[in-house]
Amino acid sequence: MEESRVNLVRRLQDAKRQSGKSYNQIAEETGLTNVYVAQLLRRQAQLKSQTLPKLKESLPQLSEELLEEMMKPPFRCYDPNLIQEPAIYRLNEAVMHFGESIKEIINEEFGDGIMSAIDFYCSVDKVKGVDGKDRVVVTFDGKYLPYTEQVTEHMTSRLRQQGS
Repeated sequence: MEESRVNLVRRLQDAKRQSGKSYNQIAEETGLTNVYVAQLLRRQAQLKSQTLPKLKESLPQLSEELLEEMMKPPFRCYDPNLIQEPAIYRLNEAVMHFGESIKEIINEEFGDGIMSAIDFYCSVDKVKGVDGKDRVVVTFDGKYLPYTEQVTEHMTSRLRQQGS
C-alpha cells in the first residue's frame, strides 16, 4: 500500500531539516528553482531521473525509498484551508487585485491567450528595497498559450469520424 501523502511529506521535510540547508542552497546545488525544490519536498512535483543524482548529493538524508516515491507522478493537490494562512492569503489577494491588469497586459502584448502554469517556472527572491528594507520578489515565468479558433476541419476527432 502506498504511504500516505502527509507522512511522506513529513519524512521529506525531516530530511531537509536534518541537512540544515535552505531551499536556496538545495536549488543552487541541483540547478532547480527554489520553489521547484520546495514542490519536490512537498510531493507537488516529480523528481526527474537527470536530477536524481544531484538531489541525492545535495540531500544524502533522502533514502532510496523516498527518492523512488519522488520519481512517481505526484497527485497535485492542496488543502483548501490553506487560504487561511496569512502568507497564502496575501499572495491570492495580490493576484486577485492585480489580475485584471495583468490579463490586459498579456492580451495587449501577446494577444488572446493565457500563461501556462505547466510550462512554468517560479522563484522567490529576497532583495533590498531603496529604503534598505527587505523585499520579496516572486517571479512567475510561464509559456504563453494562445487561444485557438475552433475550426471544425482542424478537429482531429471529427477527421477520424469522417474517415471511418
